[in-house]
Amino acid sequence: MVRLFVALSPPQEALAEVAGAVELHVEGWPELRWAAPETWHLTLAFLGEVPETALPGLKTRLARAAGRYPPMTLAFRGAGAFPSARRARVVWLGVEGGDAVLSRLAASVAAAGRRAGAPYEDKKPYHPHLTLARARPKEGLDVTPLVGELKEFAGTPWRADAVHLMRSHLGRKVRYETVACWPLAGRD
Repeated sequence: MVRLFVALSPPQEALAEVAGAVELHVEGWPELRWAAPETWHLTLAFLGEVPETALPGLKTRLARAAGRYPPMTLAFRGAGAFPSARRARVVWLGVEGGDAVLSRLAASVAAAGRRAGAPYEDKKPYHPHLTLARARPKEGLDVTPLVGELKEFAGTPWRADAVHLMRSHLGRKVRYETVACWPLAGRD
């Protein structure tokens, strides 16, 4: 079994802008477990624990899905927290652009995963975001001041032109590995 998700990988320039904005806040929020910048990505679909025997079919279906959608111009903009800023478990930056295409792409790769045998199905509506930090207390944390400071963040637009199948290596230090990548090849 391999733990997989499908994502867009923002360019280093866009992630450097985010890192510059975030580093100003890390020391002031020790109750948060900040995600390492090398792990930052834009999740399209979490697939969960997938049997290795399902990988060939999954790759075929994801390649087909990616080929149906055009590249998109996206930008990191605004901030928020799940489930709310007053009871945050996750602090995030928002994503602007892609209009309905991004949501349709996310639904398409999730469906490809299900058809290929990935057992996980997320019932929540898709909300594109970049996870910055997770709250250490399980009951959540009031991060209203942090979200207020980050909500004005507006990154430089970047081009999303490929879908990545990623493997999670969990442990003391989380690490992600690209399993495969396919271009967004649909027409605008």
